[in-house]
Amino acid sequence: MIRVIAVCIALIGAALPASAFETKATAAFVMDQTTGTVLLTKNADQPLPPASMSKLMTLYMAFEAVRRGKSEGGLDLNEELPVSEHAQSYGGSSMFLRSGETVRVEDLLRGIIVLSGNDACVVIAEALSPDGTEYGFARLMTERAQQLGMTNSTFINASGWPQTGHVMSMRDLALLANRLITDFPEFYPLFAETEFAFDNRVPSNRLNRNPVLTMGIGADGLKTGHTQEAGYGLVGSAKQGDRRVIFVITGLDTAAERAQESQAIVNWAFRQFAMREVGKAGDQFAQADVWMGAEPTVGLVAAEDLTVLLPALATRDINAEVVFTGPVQAPITKGDPLAELVFTPDGLPEKRLTLVADRNVAAGGFVSRLMTAAQVLLARVIAGPEGQS
Repeated sequence: MIRVIAVCIALIGAALPASAFETKATAAFVMDQTTGTVLLTKNADQPLPPASMSKLMTLYMAFEAVRRGKSEGGLDLNEELPVSEHAQSYGGSSMFLRSGETVRVEDLLRGIIVLSGNDACVVIAEALSPDGTEYGFARLMTERAQQLGMTNSTFINASGWPQTGHVMSMRDLALLANRLITDFPEFYPLFAETEFAFDNRVPSNRLNRNPVLTMGIGADGLKTGHTQEAGYGLVGSAKQGDRRVIFVITGLDTAAERAQESQAIVNWAFRQFAMREVGKAGDQFAQADVWMGAEPTVGLVAAEDLTVLLPALATRDINAEVVFTGPVQAPITKGDPLAELVFTPDGLPEKRLTLVADRNVAAGGFVSRLMTAAQVLLARVIAGPEGQS
């Protein structure tokens, strides 16, 4: 039987709803990466043209290939890859690669991240494609995206070049950004580089187009995008103190509007929400009845210090519920997860934190089991026929 116990937790600063953010973007997704709390969604699951933001998927697969190494069919950072005529033929943002030359993998990765090189994407794609073509690699991108949980993404090319059917949702892009940050900490600092003068080939093309990197708001990634169809978009991330925020926007009318919207979102996410401690390791929030145990109850405690993201402004305590299936069957081992502490802050999704047993509870002996059985029978007699049913 599901048991619910209401609890009230005194906090210094919590409970007023945060001010909603009205974004100008046609689609957006904002999350607190530290806690996994979604702060804003707008058409977040709609598949849309992602422009160059889809280069993040090419980069994810390239990072995986480097980690595998050449011996397992992957790449080496110092390996040189050939530039095909197809790669050179791409317009738009470019590393200005020339057909027939070879380029180091590390330079190609920087060329994609900093210069948004369509040509660099194709060189990587053709090297990793099962049939040596960009489209063959795009099929792999779609398959890998599905495996990562990106269910609203389909890739037709490696760069985000406008093409019918090449789409991603804002939620998928945020999921991908989170995976890049957590799965590849050795490569993530590349996204904060503000310039890359490849071979001094085109000095005017050395600057990163990501506007948030120089705003002084803790931003350290990830990728801009722009086509006539998609508008101006950005996948961004910023860290202030112990918190990191990931945001994705698209459909802005100008580069200046994209920059202003990005800065406003980051400031809103950090100022309107704050981490609050709701309990320390070992704090007891409730007790659960024990079935057929040597003791009648077991404490439900925090296994570690518990924090939750809440609106920053505050006037009162917040309510929560302890939810578990009880009575709990003995034997019980200290630290067994038995319950959840459930919050529903105003304006934020439900948050669940695990509670565990505070001690070992052995199975009861004969006398204990007999007494339990007698209590059950007595309860049924008192309840009568209706209660028994």
